[in-house]
Amino acid sequence: MTSTEALTSYVAAFVDELANVKVKDVVISPGSRSTPLAILMAEHPDIHVHLNIDERSAGFFALGIAKAKKRPVALVCTSGTAAANYYPAIVEAYQSRVPLVVITADRPHELRDVGAPQAINQIHLYGQYAKWFVELAVPENTADMIRYIRTAAARAVGTSMTAPAGPVHLNFPLREPLVPNLSQEGLWSTGRRSKSKHTEVRSGEFVCSSAVLEEVAMRVQRYERGIIVCGDHDDEEFASTVVKLAEKLNYPILADPLSQLRSGKHSKERVVTAYDTFLKNEQLVPGLKPDIVIRFGAMPVSKPLLLFLKQHEPKEMIVVDGGGGWREPTLSATDMIHCEEKHFCRELCRLTGESIRSSTDWLNKWMLVNEKTTEWLQKLMDEEVISEGKVVTELASLLPDPSTLFVGNSMPIRDVDTFFYANDKSIRILANRGANGIDGVVSSALGVSTNDAPTVLLIGDLSFYHDLNGLLAAKMNKLNLTVILVNNDGGGIFSFLPQSKEEKHFESLFGTPIGIEFEKVVEMYSGRFQRVETWKEFRQAVRDSFAQKGLKVIEVKTSRGENVILHRELWKSVSQEMNKVMEMVQDV
Repeated sequence: MTSTEALTSYVAAFVDELANVKVKDVVISPGSRSTPLAILMAEHPDIHVHLNIDERSAGFFALGIAKAKKRPVALVCTSGTAAANYYPAIVEAYQSRVPLVVITADRPHELRDVGAPQAINQIHLYGQYAKWFVELAVPENTADMIRYIRTAAARAVGTSMTAPAGPVHLNFPLREPLVPNLSQEGLWSTGRRSKSKHTEVRSGEFVCSSAVLEEVAMRVQRYERGIIVCGDHDDEEFASTVVKLAEKLNYPILADPLSQLRSGKHSKERVVTAYDTFLKNEQLVPGLKPDIVIRFGAMPVSKPLLLFLKQHEPKEMIVVDGGGGWREPTLSATDMIHCEEKHFCRELCRLTGESIRSSTDWLNKWMLVNEKTTEWLQKLMDEEVISEGKVVTELASLLPDPSTLFVGNSMPIRDVDTFFYANDKSIRILANRGANGIDGVVSSALGVSTNDAPTVLLIGDLSFYHDLNGLLAAKMNKLNLTVILVNNDGGGIFSFLPQSKEEKHFESLFGTPIGIEFEKVVEMYSGRFQRVETWKEFRQAVRDSFAQKGLKVIEVKTSRGENVILHRELWKSVSQEMNKVMEMVQDV
């Protein structure tokens, strides 16, 4: 048997097994050493190949696809620094629990550490950010080696999905010649065992014992003053189960925008969305101090909420994590419960029997404050002035049902936290909040757009600049994305931080104005660009974008200085109005 036949059989078996375990999307960046992987993946009838030339963009693009479709996506690149460019996306995938199967081609062992070109040390390249690493064997076409490579593929996919989900890394040493034989007989059946003998990784969910849940139910029933806090958690069924738990306990739900609880058909009678604003009121918060907190998902975006939980520490804080991790930055948890969240909610509802308390004073207090705060925020929002907060409220009304809103970090996610209110549309809100970086946001949003639902990216100008290379994916993969580009010519978030008082070096070190005319860049990538100056123009541009194919960028120019003033005046006005109803929310 020739080396080409061995290469073809071995790599084809690997690719075929990826398809068997339901890897349907592969993102490939071009390179020589990865040739057999790329060609055989493109040839497989059950795999959809997305081409992305820039590996840094490719990593985030794959992450976006995996987020949107909730299944593992494979990444393929050549050897050398190409693999290093995946690192930021792999960090984000690990932190945000997104399954990726990272496949890096490599020089064979005899060409390592001898000065061969394009050879770096790729062993454990991603350190602790890969859940599992394996240095694969050089291709051979024996029954045992075909079985080995199929098992490695199945194990990699299964490990990436096992809670907590995350990236795995397979390093693939390949010798020349690198071009597989596509006419080789039985390309997708060579070495295949019977279906019943394929390795398939089956993972269960974290489930607590009945004794633990009974104890928690007994303790929860002691407290009337409780709140449920829901952070980033993307599960369609979770909303209805946690709402039922809130109804049973008469607790309000503080819903982060990434919890998927602010939009949807579920009841929102107990969903609080304006907490980021009213928890800034130091006179108000003592009367809202809970005795118990039940937390689901990642820690919410809101800093006022984080400070509230730290400074007004409850008697008990129960953190429920179905991924078996440790996402608890308040350091106040009394219980860390590794249990699938829906199961926890259902069992607690069952164990508490009928409604456990008739009083709704505590719940009414929270809902009144939320209602009034939302009402004042909407009333005080100037109808004519172009402001970053109003971009969010306008978008919420313009987004189709269903649709996906991908949100950039820094100011956009904070504005969504403040100004995106409860509604009955099916709007899925996603963001890269694992490591909270501004890199790769465009690429991630384009990856999300492969899921067919209308997708909108809300992003600031520095984040947009940081990932301009990502725009090529829209052209090469024929993707549809509407980008709302909030251009305040610099890092708007820093204007809200203490650094802004250091005027001497603030602009050069933190404000960092870049003065880029993005219209030319968008046109270079065959996109449509429109700058709007009124809300009427904005509304029309957004509506039109959903009927157009390809990349559409709608730029909204704002002033960083004016944005800070508008936000602070808004918070001040809301706080003053809130003080008028303080008597309504005194301790019950």
